[in-house]
Amino acid sequence: MTYLDYSESTLRETDAYWTAKEIQQQPETWAKTLQMLEENKPQIDAFLQPILAKKDIRIILTGAGTSAFVGASIAPAIMKQLGVRVEAIPTTDLVSNPHEYFQADVPTLMVSFARSGNSPESVAAFECAEKLLNDCAQLAITCNDQGALFKCCEGDNKLALLMPEETNDRSFAMTSSFSCMLLTALYVFCPSDNFGQDLALSINATSALLKTYNLMLKSVAMKKFTRVVYLGSGVSKGLAQESALKLLELTDGQALSSYDSPLGFRHGPKAVVNSDTLVVIYISNDPYTRQYDLELLAELQKDQEVGQILSVTAKDDPVFKQGECIMLDGVANVNDTFLLFPFIVCAQMYALQHSLAIGNTPDNPSSSGTINRVVQGVNIHAL
Repeated sequence: MTYLDYSESTLRETDAYWTAKEIQQQPETWAKTLQMLEENKPQIDAFLQPILAKKDIRIILTGAGTSAFVGASIAPAIMKQLGVRVEAIPTTDLVSNPHEYFQADVPTLMVSFARSGNSPESVAAFECAEKLLNDCAQLAITCNDQGALFKCCEGDNKLALLMPEETNDRSFAMTSSFSCMLLTALYVFCPSDNFGQDLALSINATSALLKTYNLMLKSVAMKKFTRVVYLGSGVSKGLAQESALKLLELTDGQALSSYDSPLGFRHGPKAVVNSDTLVVIYISNDPYTRQYDLELLAELQKDQEVGQILSVTAKDDPVFKQGECIMLDGVANVNDTFLLFPFIVCAQMYALQHSLAIGNTPDNPSSSGTINRVVQGVNIHAL
């Protein structure tokens, strides 16, 4: 069996087996996740409908690290869909500063994302919400039915949605867990008549990406850029944040990565650009937003300061240069939320290839052992 064009023996020798397998398995896990969600739709609707009907309902999307970036990615889409107050606030902020973020008299639905559900902040944020909010509902989206967070969601005004077992990633970095939790949030809060069709297009585009562009991404990774910037507008900005973290994690910090929006990048962060910088731009399908993405791309090309630019897009344009563009198949007409899936797989593939190019071990990337799959050493203090 091969994953991302590497044999299983090679992947085990380089300590990259689980990361590669869990990246490649995602199109299948998305289809499986959708099936599970459709089977549980009556329960989901019965839980959510009375909550979302409340006047002035506030939705907090939370998690730690990669799990927090699920919320950061999907928050703009949920706010647009529901027309209510939606905020992505990491558990690491809620736990350290609960009185600044929780508003006692505001009805609140807290949506917690967690791979294992065993991070200290996951349960602590849950408990803070229960103590400080007068009207609180809790929805957990997690990959582990043995996790502490999953077990907390019993009783009134609580619901836990479990992802397929294989998404409880065994590798250090969250890959399929991230994308399946993202898919679940999109299904729950942004339903549409074409949801299944659009997801099928996204699945097909990602499957083609995995087959067509892996060698290209490997070639870019072999240049061993020490600075990598991910840029995205709207929902893609949160995804850019997750993309940057993925590379930082898998290279053990040897590739310094950052993120921004194309417009925001001009206001100072562009100073990072030099001949040893790779800039990855997620290009929006929205005609209005796309203008800003393409203008920044053209500006970087004109400056001739950057080491390499890599655009990821579903629509062609004269500004794209050969060898600097990943063209996604069949998703030119989908909403940007459905581009998030091939976008993140592209970032995961690159992070794996860069990690291998510098001789790191993706499944266990922390050479010092001080960074762990589930964070350790956090003391939770009483309110």
